[in-house]
Amino acid sequence: MEVRNQPSHLNGDLRPRQQAPQQNGAVHSPSSPRSNVSKYLHVTAVHSRSRTSCLSHDSLESPSFLGFRNLMVIVLIVMNLRLVVENFMKYGVLICIRCHDWSEKDLILALILWATVPCHLFVAYVIELAAAQQAKGSIGRAKRKDERPEDVAAIAKSFRSIWHIIAWAHGINATLSLLVTTITVYRFIHHPFIGTVSEIHAIIVWLKICSYAFTNRDLRYALLKPEAAASLPKLYSECPYPRNITIANLSYFWWAPTLVYQPVYPRTTSIRWTFVIKRLAETFSLSIFIWLASAQYAAPLLHNSLSKISSLDIASILERLMKLSTISLVIWLAGFFAIFQSVLNALAEVMKFGDREFYTEWWNSPSVGAYWRTWNRPIYHFMKRHIYAPLIGRGWSSNAASMAVFIFSGLLHELLVGVPTHNVLGKSRRKRRRRHIHDNVEKISLMRANDRCRLHWHGGPDTYDLRHAAAGEDARYQWQDYRQLYLLGQFLFGWSAVSGSALLFCMAGKVWQCK
Repeated sequence: MEVRNQPSHLNGDLRPRQQAPQQNGAVHSPSSPRSNVSKYLHVTAVHSRSRTSCLSHDSLESPSFLGFRNLMVIVLIVMNLRLVVENFMKYGVLICIRCHDWSEKDLILALILWATVPCHLFVAYVIELAAAQQAKGSIGRAKRKDERPEDVAAIAKSFRSIWHIIAWAHGINATLSLLVTTITVYRFIHHPFIGTVSEIHAIIVWLKICSYAFTNRDLRYALLKPEAAASLPKLYSECPYPRNITIANLSYFWWAPTLVYQPVYPRTTSIRWTFVIKRLAETFSLSIFIWLASAQYAAPLLHNSLSKISSLDIASILERLMKLSTISLVIWLAGFFAIFQSVLNALAEVMKFGDREFYTEWWNSPSVGAYWRTWNRPIYHFMKRHIYAPLIGRGWSSNAASMAVFIFSGLLHELLVGVPTHNVLGKSRRKRRRRHIHDNVEKISLMRANDRCRLHWHGGPDTYDLRHAAAGEDARYQWQDYRQLYLLGQFLFGWSAVSGSALLFCMAGKVWQCK
């Protein structure tokens, strides 16, 4: 039977057919344009081939989750706006610009430490300058041919003795730079923030002194042993040892945004002052944001958590940790961007420092270990170069060397948190409380002078007024409570923000396969 030409709509083809042109180039228009489409619309072949769901494992193409990410951001913004409204309804405005609880003594001691601690860097320069002169003298004596064997043995013994003296001098100098600051902060500086800034500065200078001493020791060894010089980077040939032992070279390392000493660094050609101004504006804005978020949102929550923590109520502690997770993560991210993106890039631009990889894509880390290696590159470079790699070279296993790095990092964090808050682990609680009471009596006059600074937590048993606490009998313990509050904030912020963000971003990196 002859089959006539049927419309293509019956075969599932909805593409319009081209009209045959006339001889003069015109196209015939159908008498009823909508008649054919409307007539065969209900018989379109919708299911014309086999297909899978986009979220199924059988799908040939991976779907994009960009919309879900945008939805999560919107939900996070809405949830935080709700918390903002709830916070103002419950506590009111807690921001007080004129309120402060530091003393003039704390500021003076902090300024003295800030000015004197870098002097240990220049003491290290004097030590290394003497070592360089001794090394050049040894090379000159080695070129002589008329030395008797007993003189050569005596010179070698003297050289080894001087080598050990130089090492001890560097060690004592570096130790004093950190020890003096630690004792001063622990015994005489009572404000936790001022103490933390002073301790951070001392730790940074201490790490720089160690790197300066270790690096120049290896460069000095390469000078004395020409066969070892082949392993030096080619970059160092621009300023070989001992030409790098100068005040200018050390001063650049002092201000460079790195903890690892090199005689030569990659440099830029000019300073972009517009770039510097933008980074400083970011730093100022984020600092204001962190202050407002901490004073308005974190401080009331931390204060209300003290009773829950002291009673060891596990359910309440978990509830407080989850409640702190959002604000602590936001504050941590703001602090990370302010320090590693804004401050360090501004300092690098001023110093014409070329290598600005202060962090990598830690938000795409597939594991917690990768996260710790990528979010703080200056510390990672120091640990790997001066602790991990030397231990591996001495025959340690990778796990043992990693554990040594972990213990060393833990000790630094204990100094950074425990010393400014006067809560070092292992300290007797009774002795610590007796010392706190003695210090708190000295603070009563300061707290009364700050009578205009009233910190209210309205409603129920959480009501707290700093003015009445300063005037009452509990004023002696107010400063101790503040230290405990600061220490609790350090712990909760660090635990919930760092660990939480690491796990969340690691999970996100695996689920979304971010690259």
